[in-house]
Amino acid sequence: MGLFERYLTLWIGLCIVAGVVLGNLYPAIFQIIASLEYAHVNLVVALFIWVMIYPMMVQIDFSAIRDVGKKPKGLLLTLVVNWLIKPFTMAALGWLFFKIIFADIVDSQSATEYIAGMILLGVAPCTAMVFVWSQLTKGDPNYTLVQVSVNDIIMIFAFAPIAAFLLGVSDIDVPWETLLISVALYVILPLIAGAFTRHRLQVNHDGHHIDAFVKVLKPWSVIGLLATVVLLFGFQAEKILHQPQTIILIAIPLLIQTYGIFAIAYGAAKVMRLPHNIAAPACLIGTSNFFELAVAVAISLFGLNSGAALATVVGVLVEVPVMLSLVAIINRTDHWFSATNDTIAKTLD
Repeated sequence: MGLFERYLTLWIGLCIVAGVVLGNLYPAIFQIIASLEYAHVNLVVALFIWVMIYPMMVQIDFSAIRDVGKKPKGLLLTLVVNWLIKPFTMAALGWLFFKIIFADIVDSQSATEYIAGMILLGVAPCTAMVFVWSQLTKGDPNYTLVQVSVNDIIMIFAFAPIAAFLLGVSDIDVPWETLLISVALYVILPLIAGAFTRHRLQVNHDGHHIDAFVKVLKPWSVIGLLATVVLLFGFQAEKILHQPQTIILIAIPLLIQTYGIFAIAYGAAKVMRLPHNIAAPACLIGTSNFFELAVAVAISLFGLNSGAALATVVGVLVEVPVMLSLVAIINRTDHWFSATNDTIAKTLD
C-alpha cells in the first residue's frame, strides 16, 4: 500500500477537522462553492467524486461482466439488505430513539422530522462512494458495477413507494433531476470514460499499460476523496458547532443502524460462502447511503431548515468515518473467507 492508503484514516481525520475549521473561518467561500449546483447536485463535489472513481472504472473489464450472472448470490444479498431490511430497520430505530428513548429531551415535531430524515437515508442506497470502499477492500470491480447499476434501476421505481409508505405520506415528489443527474454523473459518464480509456490502453490484450495507468492515478483518487470530505464538513461546519447535542442524538441511531446492517450482511455473506471480493462490496452498498438524494427530498418535503434535512446532513457527516471503520474491519477479517476463496479457486482450476 502507498503512503496515502496506509494512513488514510489519519488523512480523513485531518480533513474532517480542516473542513470544520475552514468552514467556520471562511463561510463565504464554502457558500459560493455550495451554490455551484444543479438539481441539488453540487458540481464541485461531483468533480471530486469523478477524480475518485475514474481510476476504478478503468479497471472494469466489460468482457467479465457477463460472468456475473454465474454468481448471483452476492447480488441477491445486496438487494435483500437494501430493499427488504434496511429501510424498515431505519424507521424502527428512528421511532425507538426519538419517540421513546429521547422523548423527554426532544419535542414531538422535531422527533417526527428527525425520523423522516433517517427514513429517507435508509431508502437511498449508495451510488458513487461505494466504488471507493470497494477498491479499498479489494472488491471485484466488475461485480461492484453490476450491484450498483441494479440498485440504481430499482431505486428509480422503489424509492418513492417505500418512502411514502414509511413516512405515511400519500404523495412524495421525487426530485427526478437529482436522481437521474446523480446516476449519470457518478456512474454512467465515468464508466464511459473508463471504458474508452481501457480500450485505448489495451494493446494486444496486454494489461500492463492499464495497470501502470491506474497506478499513476491512484493517489489522485485518494486526493479526490479527501477533498470531498473537506467540502462536506465545510458545508456543515456551522451546524456541527452550533447544534452538537442534536447531531449526537441523531448520530446514535444512525451508527447503530449502520453497524447493525453491516453485521447482518457480513454474517449472511459468510453463511452464503461468498468470496471475500464479492462479500465486501455487497455489504458496503447496503450500509452506505445516497445522501444527495436523501437531502434533496428532505428539503423539498420539509424545508431547508427542517429536522428532516438536518438528519440527512448528519448522515453525510457520519458516513465517511464509519464506512472507513467498516473497510478496516473487512480487511482485517478477510481470512474468515479464505476457505471459501480457496474452494472457488480449486473449482475454477
